[in-house]
Amino acid sequence: MLLFPLVISIGIAIKIEDDGPVLYISDRVGKNAKLLRFFKFRTMILNAKKIKHMLLKFNERADGPLFKMKNDPRITRVGKTLRKYSMDEIPQLFNVFLGNLSLIGPRPHLPEEVAEYKNTDYLRLECMPGIVCLPQIRERNTLTFRQWVDLDLEYRMNWSLALDFKIMLKTIKVIMAPVLGQAECGY
Repeated sequence: MLLFPLVISIGIAIKIEDDGPVLYISDRVGKNAKLLRFFKFRTMILNAKKIKHMLLKFNERADGPLFKMKNDPRITRVGKTLRKYSMDEIPQLFNVFLGNLSLIGPRPHLPEEVAEYKNTDYLRLECMPGIVCLPQIRERNTLTFRQWVDLDLEYRMNWSLALDFKIMLKTIKVIMAPVLGQAECGY
């Protein structure tokens, strides 16, 4: 309820910018390889998926299917702000409410990303996926796909309530960094 005014304001801002849908909904692979509907505020232009193939040569990820591009031209003005302050993730609280996402756990990957897994990588699907995870607090924008999956496997092997608490505290620090005018901090 506390976030309701913010959610409404974000929805209005997205609609004013290009009149497209407010939410980006995608199928992700969750616990035990079950598909789940994954919610985020839409931060990209309407035809972003169609033009991605033209931008693949600019992918800053050295390996695997994850795509990251500095100054991605598909990101809207509102989207840049939402991403900077991690507000695009707010609708995932609905996934938590539905019970198919946890606050902390490996981020659910797209089916095409899961298709790139090695045999041992499927162990990460034994965990409830989460909104935040180890890779997001450890240099989230520069990790390779392999490093990302390895950190998720590290989380799975070393899970504890203390580790979740540590991740939550680091997440707050990462989210607050742009608000406080600081560079993102690693783990």
